[in-house]
Amino acid sequence: MKTALVYDRVNKFGGAEQVLLALHQILPEAPLYTSVYDISGAPWADVFDVRTTFIQNTPLPKSEHEYYPYIMGPAFETLNLDDFDLVITVTHEFAKAVITKPQTLHICYCLTPVSYLWSGYEQYFSGKPAAFKMLTKPLVNYLRWYDRIIAQRPDIYLAISETVRLRIKRYYQRESTVIYPPVGLESLGSLDQLSPPGDFYLIVSRLAPQKRLDIAVSAFNQLGWPLKIIGSGREEGKLKALAKTNIDFLGSLTDEERNRYYNNCRAVVIPGEEDFNLVAVEAQSFGKPVIALGKGGVTETVIQGKTGWFFEEQKPEALVNIVRHADIDRIKPGDCRKNSERFGNDRFRSEFKNFISDSYRRFRRGNL
Repeated sequence: MKTALVYDRVNKFGGAEQVLLALHQILPEAPLYTSVYDISGAPWADVFDVRTTFIQNTPLPKSEHEYYPYIMGPAFETLNLDDFDLVITVTHEFAKAVITKPQTLHICYCLTPVSYLWSGYEQYFSGKPAAFKMLTKPLVNYLRWYDRIIAQRPDIYLAISETVRLRIKRYYQRESTVIYPPVGLESLGSLDQLSPPGDFYLIVSRLAPQKRLDIAVSAFNQLGWPLKIIGSGREEGKLKALAKTNIDFLGSLTDEERNRYYNNCRAVVIPGEEDFNLVAVEAQSFGKPVIALGKGGVTETVIQGKTGWFFEEQKPEALVNIVRHADIDRIKPGDCRKNSERFGNDRFRSEFKNFISDSYRRFRRGNL
């Protein structure tokens, strides 16, 4: 079965990229098609035969997708995938726009329906001038219309969480099956190597507006308790200006450095609504509880009162209240580790491989 992988853009590393690497282990011969490839920003993609669209040859910045949402879908439509029996699109944007022949099975592993068009629209445009929102309204309306059209092209949908499954149903009127994304847990030590709660709280995140790190910074400004933030992004200057001296910004770290902070923190804080959130699983794999907004995919990976706590309002005061009253010392690291093991790489590869085999068999029989 000749297979191709398709992904929105290859220019960074995160949860979606971990999915692609796991799929590469299942399908090592499959080339990776993408709109644009930034070699310097994505060294992980060296294992793939990467094939790009015409956007690669334009002067548009390879690291900023905001410059080309209106041409990304048409760019994917130009790809010739006629030689493949199976096409797997991994997307939170327009990779699903690819056109396949009737004899080709198209499976879409949906990370979320395009966030800035649908579930995250208000958040994406909050804080921007009213004139900007008004001027971009025609483009947004066009992209929504176009996105609904291309959403009908995949034969089958997979979702990364129940949260995303419901969004696919709401915005695309398509059914989907949940296969949780992979979290690399294989290199972890034994339970007796887990460290007791440390004296600082931890955030691991891109410093982006939708992550709502401003809520956490404001909360810990009130608490005066130590908070360390790992990550970089466009909000860095704004957040540093807001933060008091008890909050440290550590920037981008190596995996080994990041894991050291996981191992020695008191708890991990997640203030934004997430589609799935690998960080919540990674934190628990180190035996650490999670304090998170009680919305989105994190509610599927954290057990209230056993491996973490949820705060219900996206406000600093709500987070302050939870942090103050969370009895972290009674959390059992073994419970956190055991819960995280539901999301390991081996589980993902097994589920995805079985799903491909079953779906392709039914597709060839005309039973989809």
